[in-house]
Amino acid sequence: MAKRWRAQELVDLVADPGSQECWDEPIDITGYPPDYRDQVLAAREKSGIDEAVITGRATIEGRPMAYIVGDFRFLGGSIGRDTAVRIEAAIRRATAEQLPLIASTSSGGTRMQEGTPAFVRMVSISRAIIAHKDAGLPYIVYQRHPTTGGVFASWGSLGHITVAEPEAMLGFLGPRVYEVLNNQPFPEGVQVAENLVDHGIIDAIARPEELRPLAATALRVLTPVDLGAPREKGTPEPLPPREGSVWDSIEITRRADRPGIRELLRYGATDVLTLSGTGAENGPGMLLAVARLDGLPCVIVGQDRRIQMTGGPLGPAGLRAAQRGIRLAEMLGLPLVTVVDTPGADLSPEAEEGGLAGEISRTLAWLARTTVPSVSMILGQGTGGGALAMLPADRMIAMEHGWLSPLPPEGASAIVYKDGSHAKELSELQRVGAQELLEDGIIHRIVAEPADPAAEPAEFARRAVEAITEELREVAAQKDHWKAGLRP
Repeated sequence: MAKRWRAQELVDLVADPGSQECWDEPIDITGYPPDYRDQVLAAREKSGIDEAVITGRATIEGRPMAYIVGDFRFLGGSIGRDTAVRIEAAIRRATAEQLPLIASTSSGGTRMQEGTPAFVRMVSISRAIIAHKDAGLPYIVYQRHPTTGGVFASWGSLGHITVAEPEAMLGFLGPRVYEVLNNQPFPEGVQVAENLVDHGIIDAIARPEELRPLAATALRVLTPVDLGAPREKGTPEPLPPREGSVWDSIEITRRADRPGIRELLRYGATDVLTLSGTGAENGPGMLLAVARLDGLPCVIVGQDRRIQMTGGPLGPAGLRAAQRGIRLAEMLGLPLVTVVDTPGADLSPEAEEGGLAGEISRTLAWLARTTVPSVSMILGQGTGGGALAMLPADRMIAMEHGWLSPLPPEGASAIVYKDGSHAKELSELQRVGAQELLEDGIIHRIVAEPADPAAEPAEFARRAVEAITEELREVAAQKDHWKAGLRP
């Protein structure tokens, strides 16, 4: 385990020099029982602070934020009633001042010396956090070693984005308690930050020394901006007449080297923060990120075709990850971009038992009720319910060779002709190609592709992002009720 940072050291490491404003009020311990008072005094001497958390306001690269930082040296970072009062006051003040909030936990949970009265304060802290998030304000959590018990199970796990210190022990149940209760040691490797990232429970690992640039990026992309009036469009690049058949387009999108969602982010986005899973499980085949597209902070939910082809198809967990992204955009008032590029959802008994159809319908429902500006981009393959789930948006657009079909053409052929040999013919009859989607009023726009996207991934991404942001700006100009809710 690397150096264990004190609370004030961490704030000094992350905040702009000279920007800190302490919010902590003195805590009177004269009424504490003598033994407990002595423990608190010893903790103050050991830690150099008067309680298990410090709070305040500062800036990071000039952007204001509020902070709550725990220190394990003070009675194991435990949360007593007075600690909770301090935390709640900081949360409410951050909400009133419209400040993003960053909390860094390092705690064994509730203070055992105070028992149930301290334990139930986790509820009131969590309520304050929910009110902060309901106000559309970002809440970012950095979990340090160790974060356990009631802190981990309440306000420590409510972040829009949750990052952890390398090798940090994170868990609900302390290993010592488990061993006493069960007469056997807790399995190694379960309550470790890296394992929780792999399981989609937290989003990323970052050393304390990496926290300042990460927090600065998060503040840039989680804070809405006025998209402004739509930019005057230049003369659009004319879409060349389609060469070949719809089937040719299908084969083009099935090439392993065709750019996908990762290339779109690599070449077309800045300030990219990739999030892991749903916050409760891994969501393979779905990539969730917050990023800036042409300067616009957005939530991007994209199907990762390559992962689906090599690491397993898109299943219920992947769709739940998409729902997390949709909710995140709605909570923070950020434009939403969904990217369709899937050979099809998981067709297996496990997916059926996992509620695949229900997750498709719930994803559709979340998109249907979204109020933020949204654009759906058919980047390549658009097969079946997995594609349909990501389609609803204010504007639906497609790359030149993108396509949308109820089933893979081979599957449609199996239904109609009892074999797969009529796939090419059916792809024409079913009007699955981008040109047909435009003619039938299903999509709003087609984006011309480079002659060979695999050889020009940056140009492919540039064209896609340019079209997406043009549509977002036009939608935002029409959504006055949404723009009225924007914060400076």
